Amino acid sequence: MLSLAAALLFAPALASTEEAWETFRTQVQDACLALAEPGSRVEVSPFGSESYGGALVVTKTAEGEERSICIWSKATGAAELTAPLPPED
Repeated sequence: MLSLAAALLFAPALASTEEAWETFRTQVQDACLALAEPGSRVEVSPFGSESYGGALVVTKTAEGEERSICIWSKATGAAELTAPLPPED
């Protein structure tokens, strides 16, 4: 029953209307910003994958910029942030 409730709660993110996609992008951005360092920039993938939303998180540091990936579950709304990617050459 909990799975059904979660599916219904996040159903708008799976719809194809522009309003639903905007809601999805806002949910991903908000969840990723909550995990990121203050002042980070979040670039949300417009549609994500079938099961997940994704975003590139860029944080300025004294050495330059750190890039991480934020992954957001469409089923649960839970988000995780990866460790920083290796610096670009």
